[in-house]
Amino acid sequence: MNSTVMKKTMYFFAIPALVFYLIFWIFPILRLFQYSITDYNGFSQAYNYIGLDNYKALFNGDTLGISVKNTLIYTLVTVVLGNIIGLALALLLNMKIRGKGIYRSLAYIPTLFSAIVVGFIWSYVYMPDYGMISSFLDKFGINDDNLNFLGSYSSALYAIIFVEIWKNIGTTMIIFLAGLQTVPNDLLEAGKMDGCGPWRLLKHVKLPLLATAITINVTLSLINGLKAFDFPFIMTNGGPGTSTNTLIYSIYKMAFTEQLFGKASALGVISFALIIVLTAAFVIRMNKREVSA
Repeated sequence: MNSTVMKKTMYFFAIPALVFYLIFWIFPILRLFQYSITDYNGFSQAYNYIGLDNYKALFNGDTLGISVKNTLIYTLVTVVLGNIIGLALALLLNMKIRGKGIYRSLAYIPTLFSAIVVGFIWSYVYMPDYGMISSFLDKFGINDDNLNFLGSYSSALYAIIFVEIWKNIGTTMIIFLAGLQTVPNDLLEAGKMDGCGPWRLLKHVKLPLLATAITINVTLSLINGLKAFDFPFIMTNGGPGTSTNTLIYSIYKMAFTEQLFGKASALGVISFALIIVLTAAFVIRMNKREVSA
C-alpha cells in the first residue's frame, strides 16, 4: 500500500471522531456565542437579538465580579495547597517504609468516589452540633455554637476548597509518584556524596526532574478550580449569600433558576475565555520552565 492510499485511509478513520467533535464541541460553542447576544430564556423558541446588552449587564452588575473573585480564590488555593500536599505525600510514600502500598491506596481512595457522595459526606462532617467535627470537639469539652463551617460567610468557600483538595489529592500524589520513579538513584547518591541534604536534593535534583509532573498537576488543578461547580452546588447551593458562587455555578443559577439563558450564555463565553487564557498562560509558562530545567 503506497503512502497516498495510507493517508486517505487515515483520514477516513478520522471522520467519525471529527463528526463527534463538531457536533458535541464546536457546534455547542457556536450556539453559546449566538445565545449570548439574545434575550433567550431557555424555554421559548422565540428570542430577539440584543447585541452586547447581556455583556454590559454583567460588567455593570455584581455577579461577574463576585463569581470571578470566588473562582480565582478557589483555583489559587486548590493549585497551591493541592500540589504542595500531593508532593509531600508522594515524597513520603516514595521512601522505604513498611506498608507504603497500603498507605498509597488509602490516599487514593477519595478519588474513586463521585462528587455527590463526597459532598454529602463532608456536609455531614461539617454539620453544626451533630456533625463529626462538632461531636469530636464535644468530647474535649469544646462547645462552640458558632462553629458552622458551611454556614459562615467567611469560612464556607475555604471549607469547600478543603473538600476539593481532599478528593483530588490521590491523583496529584500518583502523578508525582510516577515522576519520582524516573529520578535516577545514581544521581541521588552522587548528590549525597557531594554533601547534599534532603532539602538540597529536593530543590536541585528532584524538583527539576519533576517538571513534567508539576506541569500536569498544575494544569489539572487549574482546570478543576476554574470549572468548580459540584461542591458549591451540593454543599452550599452557592451560599451563604454569594460566598461560594463560582463562575460555573452562577451560569447554572442564571440559566435554570432565573431563566436568563442569554445572560448565562454571555457569562459562559466570559468563563470560556478566562479558562482558555489562564490555562494557556500556565501551560506556556510551565513548558518554558521544563525546557530551562
